[in-house]
Amino acid sequence: MGNFFRHYVFHNFFLKLVSLALAVGLWLAVSREEPAELPISVPIEFHNVPENLEISWENIPQAQILVRGPDRVIRRLAPSDMHLEIDLRRANTAERTFDLKNQIRGPRDVEVVQVIPSQLHIQLDTRLTRTVEVRPRVIGTFAPGLRLASVVADPPDITVSGPRQRVEALDAATTDPVDATGTVQPTSFMTHAYVSDPLVQVVRPVPIRVTVIMEKSSGSSR
Repeated sequence: MGNFFRHYVFHNFFLKLVSLALAVGLWLAVSREEPAELPISVPIEFHNVPENLEISWENIPQAQILVRGPDRVIRRLAPSDMHLEIDLRRANTAERTFDLKNQIRGPRDVEVVQVIPSQLHIQLDTRLTRTVEVRPRVIGTFAPGLRLASVVADPPDITVSGPRQRVEALDAATTDPVDATGTVQPTSFMTHAYVSDPLVQVVRPVPIRVTVIMEKSSGSSR
């Protein structure tokens, strides 16, 4: 037993004592460290959205969160370290309210003190896909004695998809403006079509050929 103490306890006893003192001092310094707070802006992330559902909401906001923790941790904290995740795995077509403080994930030593807004209310709707007409938009100044006779879009319609209520309310898609200034003979222009509702998307965007056909205006000389 005496050899044991001499070899394992008293051997380099002074160095071991210094190491112990440093470890205790470091622990005391960390434990007495004043907590720090930091405001962070984080995006709201939606996970596991069912394939047949759409979030019927134009602007997904960010949340402002106030976090607290040891100063050494807070100083190194980046917005990407905090995640506000809403799981929609069991969602259905209804309105849902989520308490955002319960949806935040971050480093273990960081405490979430406040979340603004504290709750998020969203609406969910079934996804609808349908075909809508393409309406060309023609602008410009025509030659004297001529007027616009007809405008033809090719393809004449496109497929759109989005929340059912928003898609059902959609009347048509519109093309980017086509400037037909000075057009006399039938002329074609290549452009693109879009829908004004930001929640409705064009399924397979393709170029749209718009053909402008002019005719003599009534009362013009022959």
